[in-house]
Amino acid sequence: MENDKPECFGDLEKVFPMSEDGLRHSPETCMACEEKTQCLKTAISGKNQVVVEEEKLDRGYRSGRVSFLERWSQKKALHNRRMKK
Repeated sequence: MENDKPECFGDLEKVFPMSEDGLRHSPETCMACEEKTQCLKTAISGKNQVVVEEEKLDRGYRSGRVSFLERWSQKKALHNRRMKK
């Protein structure tokens, strides 16, 4: 059953790449795939989860919704999570 998945399954940069606007968007080809939901969940979990959370935190800081100290604290927590893995 595992071999039935497409080659791109769970690859963050293929199924949820960063676009020019600084946000991640799924390509049109992924929208027609039957595996899209599980694929995206897989792509943003594990080691990529920290990357996606850091990007979200940085966007919040740039928009003014997250203070410097809050960003620093959360970045430190994310770094510690990364180091535990």
